[in-house]
Amino acid sequence: MSAIINSEKEHFPVLLNELVNIISPHYDGTFIDCTFGNGGYSKKILEHKGNNILAIDRDEDCKKKALFFKKKFNKRFNFHNIKFANLNEIKFQKNKLKGVIFDLGYSLDQINNLSKGISFKSTGKLNMQMGLNNFSAHQVINELPYEDLWKIFKYFGDEKFCKPIAKRITFQRKIKNIKTEDLIKIINSTKKKNFGKINNATKVFQSIRIFVNEEISQLINGLINAYNLLPKGGIIAVISFHSIEDKIVKFFFKEFSQHKNLSRYYPEAKKNENKFKILNKKPIIPGQDEIKANPPSRSAKLRCAVKVGTNSDFISFKNKFNYLIEIENLSKKL
Repeated sequence: MSAIINSEKEHFPVLLNELVNIISPHYDGTFIDCTFGNGGYSKKILEHKGNNILAIDRDEDCKKKALFFKKKFNKRFNFHNIKFANLNEIKFQKNKLKGVIFDLGYSLDQINNLSKGISFKSTGKLNMQMGLNNFSAHQVINELPYEDLWKIFKYFGDEKFCKPIAKRITFQRKIKNIKTEDLIKIINSTKKKNFGKINNATKVFQSIRIFVNEEISQLINGLINAYNLLPKGGIIAVISFHSIEDKIVKFFFKEFSQHKNLSRYYPEAKKNENKFKILNKKPIIPGQDEIKANPPSRSAKLRCAVKVGTNSDFISFKNKFNYLIEIENLSKKL
């Protein structure tokens, strides 16, 4: 997937210098780039000749860029076309792993590829599949019942008009299958005017894309597997772009970086293990120069933490966001 971009002309890896400054003390080892995309982060990390990159991306279109990297960097670079939640399936020398990087944005190539359907300029059959998917946005919008649609729009997009939009969709699809341009018209006619600077369709599109690509379970399982792969002292760095992602990452780092008594009445009760040392208490955000050069970067947040504990199944982490996983599981109806 790789960094959010300037949607007009050029791809920019967001917060690149800030990321490098944080991970560079861990150099001379292997780094996993979980969202290879156009390879901006991998390229910068590979400039240090002691570093190796294991690149992951679910998007098959990234293979061409990966072939170029393989020719240039040879044994120091390897690419895997898998979902990053499955990063634990890669075979490599785990004792040399120094860091795992997640950039949860989308690249210029992905946005400009109108067949993927994540751009408002797209037309025709709804898609939004980023690779290795089980269903498309077309099935979601044209097959799921009203109750499921408004829940997806509400919980994955924070869309205030979730119910009237879902109601209008279920009415319109009785006449014909809803295409991308039809969905945009439905949203615009329901909301009637633009509330703020973002496009009327932004939140609904975001929610469908999250649902189609199972981005919640991918992130939760990716973070857990990254932690369990890392040796102590290894670093996890995550760049997120919307509040749901950041909420998950923030909880993961914070909840397991502090000792907490199970009850104030039993001070000797078993305590949670300290699994992380958080490197930045507040998220790192782009400066004004970067935002000016690349306006979409304004929503980016970088959080980093170092592993200091032992491996875990993180049951409480999964339970915390189980309500979102239940929304994802509505896809079983398709």
